[in-house]
Amino acid sequence: MWTHKEWPGRFLPQSLPATERLRAYAGWCNAVEGNTTFYATPARKTVATWAKQTDSDFRFMLKLPKAVTHERRLAGVETEMRAFLDAVEPLGERAVLWTQLPGSFGPTEVDALSRFLRRLPADRRRVVEVRHPAFFTDADSTSRLEEALAHANTEWAPFDTTVLFRSPPTSEAEQDAWAKKPRLPRRTRALTDQPVVRYLGRDSVEETVEGWEPWAEEVAGWLREGRSPTIFLHTPDNADAPELARRFHDDVRTLVPDLDPLPDPEPVEPATLF
Repeated sequence: MWTHKEWPGRFLPQSLPATERLRAYAGWCNAVEGNTTFYATPARKTVATWAKQTDSDFRFMLKLPKAVTHERRLAGVETEMRAFLDAVEPLGERAVLWTQLPGSFGPTEVDALSRFLRRLPADRRRVVEVRHPAFFTDADSTSRLEEALAHANTEWAPFDTTVLFRSPPTSEAEQDAWAKKPRLPRRTRALTDQPVVRYLGRDSVEETVEGWEPWAEEVAGWLREGRSPTIFLHTPDNADAPELARRFHDDVRTLVPDLDPLPDPEPVEPATLF
């Protein structure tokens, strides 16, 4: 996402046209999750505008269509995938193919996942997000999935919600997240040279920051090993997400001082009456 009702006037200029919103967001962060692609494949010309609004090192993690992952469970999806890959082609290597699988997709379907991954273009980065508990708690299931992903040069993207579920919700946004987000153990092992992590904190900035401290250390270690990680920071309402993402980046830079800084955001003009 690169737009949010709480961001204009704080992180983004007021009343930006749709063709400029991503450009403004890219002044705060150098990667974005594409959730809208789960519900509908965008027009190729729309994706071309995304490419024009961002620098060559900006990363897009684009969720594969719901029909591919949830409805057909990766089988018989040639038509849908051909349309999707054609649509995102203007992004080139910047497009990361994000296969988010439903919680019911379990160890017995790893072979189907392997077949699907082998058919994806070799020059496209890919990540898989699983939510079936057995992949996190059963050693054999974990090993089988890791082997399948490693064979296809695919990263396992963990979604860390442990901080959210550490104590009962205290707001409507947290209650909504409790009802919708997966409750799984934290996973920190990277399979490729470009790890991806999704982290969800809480309304409390202090709890959110305290919860990401282990990730700052992990990311710093990956950077020292020569890996290039991508980290997505969320809170239940995402109102402060751009600012928190930059704070996390600063925490990592404290540990790895030669890490490049994030871009400088464009100034946001204060609201006026006239």
